Amino acid sequence: MLLENERLDQLIKEDLSIIQNDDVFSFSTDALLLAHLTSLKKKDKVMDICSGNGIVPLLLSNRTEMPIEAIEIQPKLVDMARRSVKYNKLDSQICVHEMDIKVVKQNFIPSQFDVITCNPPYFRANQEFQHLKEAHRIARTEVLCTFQDCVRAANHLLKQGGKMVVVQRADRLIDVLTDMRLSGVEPKIIHPVYSSPKKPQAITVIVEGIKGGKPDVKVMPPFYIYDNDNEYSMEMLEVYYG
Repeated sequence: MLLENERLDQLIKEDLSIIQNDDVFSFSTDALLLAHLTSLKKKDKVMDICSGNGIVPLLLSNRTEMPIEAIEIQPKLVDMARRSVKYNKLDSQICVHEMDIKVVKQNFIPSQFDVITCNPPYFRANQEFQHLKEAHRIARTEVLCTFQDCVRAANHLLKQGGKMVVVQRADRLIDVLTDMRLSGVEPKIIHPVYSSPKKPQAITVIVEGIKGGKPDVKVMPPFYIYDNDNEYSMEMLEVYYG
């Protein structure tokens, strides 16, 4: 089941396992927070785009009775995700598509999903920061898709009134808000995420937008990953352990 350099990591709260490979892809805290701050109803139909090794669909699988679909462009990550799904016996609930999100219109009928989650590439293609490993570079840098591509895909997939939840670097918040609004997904909730109370600047943001929503945004209280003693905060312990 496991290939060279792969390992099985535990998702403790969900009682699931996931295949990881540091040479190809391993999920970050951002993916955990994205799933944690995505509210679901039992009948919500979910699509995760830029899915990586399928971490978000796995985390959400016990919070909805409906099928969950995912899109990932890198074949190796699709293979890892599918094997994790099979290992956890979730084949009947989670389906992972190997696909470029820029062609979702040709492959999916419009307006069929209630919730879209997205952990997109963080860095612009012209930024100096570039991963040397190709798989990491594609996952982290806008070389194969931009955030605007992600929102356009979400707008096609979402039902009217459906929501998109995205995690992004805090310094790209304006890009997120602008691209969402221009693509018809109105930003409604912003969760700023801080490393600790000692750090004055947010490191990431979780933004929820509604397709066809009215202009009206709420900024939620800070989410701290660590407390003042550099231990996991109570909120972060809830993410990991429930």
